[in-house]
Amino acid sequence: QVQLVESGGGLVQPGGSLRLSCAASGSVFGIYVMGWYRQAPGKQRELVARIDSFATTTYADSVKGRFTISRDNAKNTLYLQMNSLKPEDTAIYYCNKYPTPWPSWGQGTQVTVSS
Repeated sequence: QVQLVESGGGLVQPGGSLRLSCAASGSVFGIYVMGWYRQAPGKQRELVARIDSFATTTYADSVKGRFTISRDNAKNTLYLQMNSLKPEDTAIYYCNKYPTPWPSWGQGTQVTVSS
């Protein structure tokens, strides 16, 4: 069973930046497409970015040009650099496999963008 631990969230003003990290247990992390998902209050969880084993990335239109996903397979860690943050980016952010997530999600990390 893979365990996922997200960190790096916080309160930031509009236009600010945050860097999220996701530490994954297990030795097969590097072979999977990994994604960052987010869930805002009252909304469904959505995929915001994904990265495959060749470091090819794909982004949701809402974050394209502002967010950068990356991975360090040697450290079993996934990252999300978030710049030019907007209030609508406020959500709990999770990492998991894509397109079929592992059934056990981490606790997520709260990102709040507010002045």
